[in-house]
Amino acid sequence: MIQNKIVVRYQDGRLLKGITNDFFPNKDLFHIVPMEAPSGSKPLELRTTDLKALFFVKGFSGNPDYNDKKEFDPAKSSVGHKIRVVFKDGELMVGTTTGYQPDRPGFFVVPADTNSNVERCFVITAATQEVSLI
Repeated sequence: MIQNKIVVRYQDGRLLKGITNDFFPNKDLFHIVPMEAPSGSKPLELRTTDLKALFFVKGFSGNPDYNDKKEFDPAKSSVGHKIRVVFKDGELMVGTTTGYQPDRPGFFVVPADTNSNVERCFVITAATQEVSLI
């Protein structure tokens, strides 16, 4: 079973790091075992409607001194549509998507910055202020 390292950001600003193996973009509920939970702990049930985004990460610590680039490297090709997402809290994300439709509850974005700690992000549409294809 695939275990995804995720950082969950709530719309109210809270943050939760942990492992999930049952997140699906077409489901409202999924489970996460928090990073600091003792071995064998019962997973927490989360609702996507409470969230801003789920960040699928390479590692939990990341690099706090690194700022993701918000532009594409012209020397590298990209797959999908280039997209710019502005969240309601002002955070900006630039990347590519293959499944953005404004009427869906969410969509995946792969960051433009290949050195980002974020491998991909599931953006909750209700938490966005502006989404534009670029």
